[in-house]
Amino acid sequence: MTAFAVAMDAIFADVNMAVDATWYPAGGAPQPIRVIRKAPDEVTGFGSAQILSDTTNIDVRVSEMADPKPGDGIAIGAENLKIQGEPKRDRDRLLWTLELVST
Repeated sequence: MTAFAVAMDAIFADVNMAVDATWYPAGGAPQPIRVIRKAPDEVTGFGSAQILSDTTNIDVRVSEMADPKPGDGIAIGAENLKIQGEPKRDRDRLLWTLELVST
């Protein structure tokens, strides 16, 4: 295990950094996961205009979520979301970054 993997495990175990969630894979049983929630503003170009919009992203360890797919459900507390777009892994292949949309 690399030092980076050890650090990621510590961050995801920290109650101030990560929260419990549930992954609902299409056609599979729900699975508990830990996620780090991010909500950056995103600027999208549309012709000569730029549109600022809210986004909801999460980071999840690959060890907890082997094969996420667009359309899979994620529940964080009472909020139900689904994966939008293709999941992206970090350089070390330890984390998924998922873009979510409310359902």
